[in-house]
Amino acid sequence: MKVFQIGAAGGVGRRLAELLTARGDEVTGMHRSPAQADTVRATGAVPLAGDLIEDSVEALAAKLAGHDAVVFSAGAHGTGTDKTTLIDGRGLEKAAEAAERARVRRFVLVSVFPDALRGGGAGEGFEHYIQVKKTADVHLTRTGLDWLIVRPGTLLDTPGTGRVTAGPAVEYGDVHRDDVAAFIDAALHEPALNRAIVELTSGDTPVADAVAALAA
Repeated sequence: MKVFQIGAAGGVGRRLAELLTARGDEVTGMHRSPAQADTVRATGAVPLAGDLIEDSVEALAAKLAGHDAVVFSAGAHGTGTDKTTLIDGRGLEKAAEAAERARVRRFVLVSVFPDALRGGGAGEGFEHYIQVKKTADVHLTRTGLDWLIVRPGTLLDTPGTGRVTAGPAVEYGDVHRDDVAAFIDAALHEPALNRAIVELTSGDTPVADAVAALAA
């Protein structure tokens, strides 16, 4: 499988790239900063410079051409509400349109758990982020792509367990970035799991079993 990652240098992105390349997939990792090229290359993926803000839909489509799937895990990461709108929001819209133009039907979006930090006084910027992510989810579901939206709980950098709780609606909780990447890796290779929204937290079910159950 040829996978195009948008956000390949991020916490989930680089873990996913390592898993995909380890199983023999060809991965192209788009990155914005030149300094991120080495991070992408170290995963076994091929780094490719790109910018969700500056690149046109046509330019993105040219990059995506020839791939079998797109994984979008890019984000503004607290750099301001304007960047959140342009990257998490408009950036997703541009990437989805580019995938359709390039005839890359499989599209996985890493979104956010709707209950993330509710009642925790996260601030106006975070509320804007939640709103933008929800609107992006809605936009993707209205495309003709074979989309999959993964909404992880609060992300942890500690080593994963290989076990999760996954479903259309699950109780809010933490989840290891390792396990989010493992879930997406397995989901990409299960074509029956598509046009679905999956909430994901740590749990007791092996990742492969969780993906198989959802696909069934």
